[in-house]
Amino acid sequence: MSEAIWTSDKEGADKGDEKGYTNEILESGSVVTNDGQHTIHCLTIIGQVEGHYILPSQNKTTKYEHVIPQLVSIEQDPAIDGLLILLNTVGGDVEAGLAIAELVAGMKKPTVSLVLGGGHSIGVPLAVAAKHSFIAPSASMTIHPVRMNGLLLGVPQTFEYFQRMQKRITQFVTENSQISARRFYDLSMNTEELVMDVGTVLNGKQAVEEGLIDSLGNLSQAIDCLYGMIDKYRARIKPPKPPKPASKKTTKK
Repeated sequence: MSEAIWTSDKEGADKGDEKGYTNEILESGSVVTNDGQHTIHCLTIIGQVEGHYILPSQNKTTKYEHVIPQLVSIEQDPAIDGLLILLNTVGGDVEAGLAIAELVAGMKKPTVSLVLGGGHSIGVPLAVAAKHSFIAPSASMTIHPVRMNGLLLGVPQTFEYFQRMQKRITQFVTENSQISARRFYDLSMNTEELVMDVGTVLNGKQAVEEGLIDSLGNLSQAIDCLYGMIDKYRARIKPPKPPKPASKKTTKK
């Protein structure tokens, strides 16, 4: 059984510890757990990824200015062995999502993602950013081109800007998964599936078959995979043993 690390004092679960543990989940949507051998940080990305503009209070959001410092702390904290990302997002701010995804992709520590419910839109780069990605059989991922709300100028420069942004997303996804750029583009521009939109909805099995996600699995399989990656990472970075001192030979007179 995993033991939750509530505060710096790991012994006991008094009311103060429980309050700190609850506050950690409420404030950051994350928790640190330990099974006695591996200490992992579990980070949740749910609702809409909030960017430079604050969304209405009734929206369930993940604030990127909260997530980014956490990722830096996880990478630098010697007590944390790996990162588990749980995703159930409808997408959100493109640049905020890419910023988080780039940080995850650039981490040295073992990282595993698990898509639960949905990993739509900018949730796709977030899912593939981990070193190994999982998706639940009942989950889905929506792939569509870049969209924007509000007033837009109907000039060629606007269309070019959309193309360049779409290229950034496609390049990141294809570099961190097994899907080709051409296939990703075809799925994004599909006009035969969504009634009021362009794009494709993939269920868990289809996402794996397309090479977008590495494995079909559940929470226990994602954690087991992360533990295995941590063990391999430890063996790789373990300092070599110092050579034994050469024995001195004695000469007989």
